[in-house]
Amino acid sequence: MDKVIIKNLLARGIIGVNDWERKRAQNILINLTLFTDTHRAAETDHINDCADYSKMSKKVMAHAETAQRLTVEALANDLAKLCLEDANVQRVIVRVEKPGAVRFAESVGVEVERSRDE
Repeated sequence: MDKVIIKNLLARGIIGVNDWERKRAQNILINLTLFTDTHRAAETDHINDCADYSKMSKKVMAHAETAQRLTVEALANDLAKLCLEDANVQRVIVRVEKPGAVRFAESVGVEVERSRDE
């Protein structure tokens, strides 16, 4: 299976369980690996036959910036569902991280893997 990779997409949104986290937007770092078959897209050279990374990035960012989830687990699963709405995406790996959330760690996060047949 082929892959489309969206690396280090930076969104700003409300995420977290602490009161202070619910009051101001934080950085949310998102990485996506979209598993797709690129054979048709290679033959037609048409965007409609591709997993459109531009549209996907905008869709994922819009959700991350407005969802106001309590946990990165919930947000990661939301984003996986959004990705699988695209008919060209068969499987997805979504990593959601909160940079600087834990002292002495660059970031903390969750990675989920979901497929269309789950």
